[in-house]
Amino acid sequence: MFRNQYDNDVTVWSPQGRIHQIEYAMEAVKQGSATVGLKSRTHAVLVALKRAQSELAAHQKKILEVDNHVGISIAGLTADARVLCNFMRQECLNSRFVYDTPLPIARLVSLVGNKKQIPTQRYGRRPYGVGLLIAGYDEKGPHVYQTCPSASVFDCKAMSIGARSQSARTYLERRLDQFLDGQDLFLSVHFHHPIYFHEYFCACDISTVSSMHVVDLSRFPVTIFCPFLADLDDLVKHGLRALRETLPNDQDLTTKVCAASAHLGSLHLGDCCSSENGI
Repeated sequence: MFRNQYDNDVTVWSPQGRIHQIEYAMEAVKQGSATVGLKSRTHAVLVALKRAQSELAAHQKKILEVDNHVGISIAGLTADARVLCNFMRQECLNSRFVYDTPLPIARLVSLVGNKKQIPTQRYGRRPYGVGLLIAGYDEKGPHVYQTCPSASVFDCKAMSIGARSQSARTYLERRLDQFLDGQDLFLSVHFHHPIYFHEYFCACDISTVSSMHVVDLSRFPVTIFCPFLADLDDLVKHGLRALRETLPNDQDLTTKVCAASAHLGSLHLGDCCSSENGI
């Protein structure tokens, strides 16, 4: 994209009916590391690649907990995501304080869309340069939503955003029927593909939502057998495999720096994952 006379402000339309500042903000999402969201009938899972500026820096968090029943993964400007995450947490807290009930996911996503739309119509402001995948669970079941800098909101079965995310979306489109119903599955959370990120110092971040609880899979046990959690394993595996599609051909996806934990209802799935053995 090149600078032109119609991109000085977000309130200026081009003769083609485009708002260039919004398009620039959407390009910022494509520069962020990839993240994947997918759901079945009982679970919603978020998987993301984390980056560090160097070996001396810690990996940036890509998956954030909003409330007990909802979490987000981000691609784009982390600072903008932090502002939106704090807004979402405040709205969830208000719902619990006033109505003593979790905020419905559709209502929360609508509020986020409205907040992101405001700077697209006001002079002297810029759009939020971050895309969100919002995974939540309410009385209607699991949900995965996508929000864009343009303030558009999409209800998705599976989605990927960030750098090279088209490869992940292609993988999800081809295998959507394998994880959407969550049938004929078994749980053995053990991945045989090593995951190393030498060049870009990436890490893997995983989270899931089920039964009104956000699950942070950053400390997931190496192997778990539990029949009623069958489709969770399948979702995580498909999420990781889709995420692997976003990496260059000369890089592999392993669990060298990946750890996870899970809270499903009253069940707590321990915390332990060796950085050497992988998941």
